[in-house]
Amino acid sequence: MTRPRFHLAFPVDDLAAARRFYGELLGCQEGRSSEAWVDFDLFGHQIVAHLAPEECATVKAGDVDGKQVPCRHFGLLLDWTDWEVLAAKFEAAGADFIIEPYVRFKGQAGEQGTFFVRDPAGNALEFKSFRDEAQIFAR
Repeated sequence: MTRPRFHLAFPVDDLAAARRFYGELLGCQEGRSSEAWVDFDLFGHQIVAHLAPEECATVKAGDVDGKQVPCRHFGLLLDWTDWEVLAAKFEAAGADFIIEPYVRFKGQAGEQGTFFVRDPAGNALEFKSFRDEAQIFAR
């Protein structure tokens, strides 16, 4: 393994809907699965959708720069072009954005493109990008 990869397991209430969202919309290759879970390759990281409807619930949001950001979310840091392509893909699919694509901290340290969506089970995902990777942890 050339770099550490994360593994994330999360609840869903419908595996077919998870397959459509993660497999078809996001383009994640499917790995192993059972009647209770599905592995996906999220840009080289292993995520696992577990059928657990009782665990699917709306999460609280906190104020970040005047926007309501879900306190519990996961996502990816993408190259700028990949981020723009993914944002356009979600827009074309009629995604219900929690926060629409925009540039945060424009002209400041940590400038980034970001957007938030929910999967069909209500899990919040953030996709962001930095034109300059040196700015990822800039203060």
